[in-house]
Amino acid sequence: MSALGRSTGLSHPGRKRRRNEDAWVCHPPLFAVADGMGGARGGEIASRVAATALGESVDGSGEARVVALIQEANRQVYERAREDSDASGMGTTITVAIFEDGIVSIGHVGDSRAYLIRDRNVDQLTEDHSLVAELVRTGRLSPEEAETHPQRSVITRALGTDPDVDVDSFAVEAKPGDVFLICSDGLTSMVDDETILDVVERSRAELDEAAKELIAAANRNGGEDNITVVFFEVVEEGAQAPSETKPMPALDGEPEAAPEADEDTLTEADHVPAVDTMVVPPEEARAMVAARQPEPPEPKPHLGVQAARMVIALAVVAALILLVIWLLGQSQ
Repeated sequence: MSALGRSTGLSHPGRKRRRNEDAWVCHPPLFAVADGMGGARGGEIASRVAATALGESVDGSGEARVVALIQEANRQVYERAREDSDASGMGTTITVAIFEDGIVSIGHVGDSRAYLIRDRNVDQLTEDHSLVAELVRTGRLSPEEAETHPQRSVITRALGTDPDVDVDSFAVEAKPGDVFLICSDGLTSMVDDETILDVVERSRAELDEAAKELIAAANRNGGEDNITVVFFEVVEEGAQAPSETKPMPALDGEPEAAPEADEDTLTEADHVPAVDTMVVPPEEARAMVAARQPEPPEPKPHLGVQAARMVIALAVVAALILLVIWLLGQSQ
């Protein structure tokens, strides 16, 4: 039987943002990352409201509990957007994990991600709810093209934009030695899966250091968005959990202190702001996907069809020649 071990979280505004619109929860056995959007302070409000809502009491356990918590978070963000004119149109992604009885239940909306590092492999557990992800899944875009696609910030699902939200949920049987990572796209848009695996494998004994190293790597690669990392590990039941578990006070409503940055948040060279995330309803995204579908080429005619067309063309030419000869004869 497995149990929870160490856990930690860290967030950084990145090198192109003045505000950090990410919020995270590291409150064992509950872990989450929310990436807000909405301009001004809307994104910051949306992510924090969603993270705080995860402290609500709901019925059920496992996947049912995760979905209920996310639905409650969606309701609170939606109501706040309706009541607060400054927050109108705001929304947030969210990825939530709960550890219960050796099972990790995960709920997911948007393009924040959950990963599992096991047996020296890294697996992305969640699927992005985004336009480019849909294009990749349908074979219309390669993963390499998706990394630089001009519409990579378009997501198809978020909390707070509608009264109800469709939540993806699933469960993973945890094993001792597993490390789970939840992160915002500010990490995954700057750091590839191989780098994530390398950092975790080198820093398994110090998850705090792994979080710092991943954030530093994202900033070195551009730091175009807020970067948030939450780790938790699974150990053998009965093993004493180390005391370095680092909780995020989102559930207590306290503001998060900004971490010391290895990189400047903004420099004189960083005049162009990063592209804000935009939420597009799934039906509109499907229309955008369809618009990118190239027109199918006209099928090449079969050889027999080509021959028939040639015969017809020659017959028409011969008929015209005979007609001209007849007309000349009549005129004489």
